[in-house]
Amino acid sequence: MSLLLLRLRLLLISVGGGALLLLLLCLGAQNLRERHSIRLGSARSVPLPSGFLVGISVVIGVISGGSAMAVLLPERRQD
Repeated sequence: MSLLLLRLRLLLISVGGGALLLLLLCLGAQNLRERHSIRLGSARSVPLPSGFLVGISVVIGVISGGSAMAVLLPERRQD
């Protein structure tokens, strides 16, 4: 049972940390002049500041890394 709580705590910390980073990123990315768009196949995204694009990748990395750690946490052996 404690392993489940540890995994849940890791998941909540990673999602909470990612949400906090996203909030700070959105506040800091206001009024930047140089904007770029991402090409996804034939579609293009709206023009966004380059710092925002890099920050989004960091936020996604924090959330996915924390989630992977919570899922891949080894089970304790009971000897």
